[in-house]
Amino acid sequence: MIEPTYVLVPGAGGMASYWDRVRRELDVRGRASIAVDLPADDPDKGLPDYVDAIVDAATGLDDVVLVAQSLGGFSASWAADRLPVSRLVLLNAMIPLPGETAGEWWAATGSSEAMRDNDIRAGRDPDANFDLETYFLHDVPADVLADLGEERDESDAVFAAPWGLEAWPDVPTTVLAAQDDRFFPFSFQQRVARERLGIEAFQVPGGHLNALSRPAEVADAIVSAT
Repeated sequence: MIEPTYVLVPGAGGMASYWDRVRRELDVRGRASIAVDLPADDPDKGLPDYVDAIVDAATGLDDVVLVAQSLGGFSASWAADRLPVSRLVLLNAMIPLPGETAGEWWAATGSSEAMRDNDIRAGRDPDANFDLETYFLHDVPADVLADLGEERDESDAVFAAPWGLEAWPDVPTTVLAAQDDRFFPFSFQQRVARERLGIEAFQVPGGHLNALSRPAEVADAIVSAT
């Protein structure tokens, strides 16, 4: 029996190191993994280039489990059509429709309204300026952030190209949604998974960057999905 290799696709910033803690947990569980580094800060590289980078990283593998975080949902799902993928796992990920750009996705899904409603329920000021600590880093330990290295900016290019498939790839798909995600609230991720894929999202602990804050639980959820 061929064991799958987990090919891990990061979100905005495109840093493979985002997955380091999860990869260590997968190693402990005897699971092979690769983390893809994406050219996120290159203004000349867009979504098709991200897809090519994923395909190049996984070339030669016989069984791939593609795991995508956040913005990585756009590139990983497209790459799944070109690889021997046995499962696609979305972790707090954007789920595209045919012809939709990542720039259009926010309004099409109502993500801003969902975040605002969640802020009101949690007692946060919905009109405050966007703050990385509040929405991304609130549950990530300081030493983990220090180990991650210097953050990369995400160029605008990736938000301009339409998602290139005519339909969702014919691959079993699991949606993992973080219980305490303030950027893509859990109820929002539930709704988008139902509307766009007709499936239920599974709840996992942590916030939007839970691969950093809760790597053991994320690794368990990824392995359980396969």
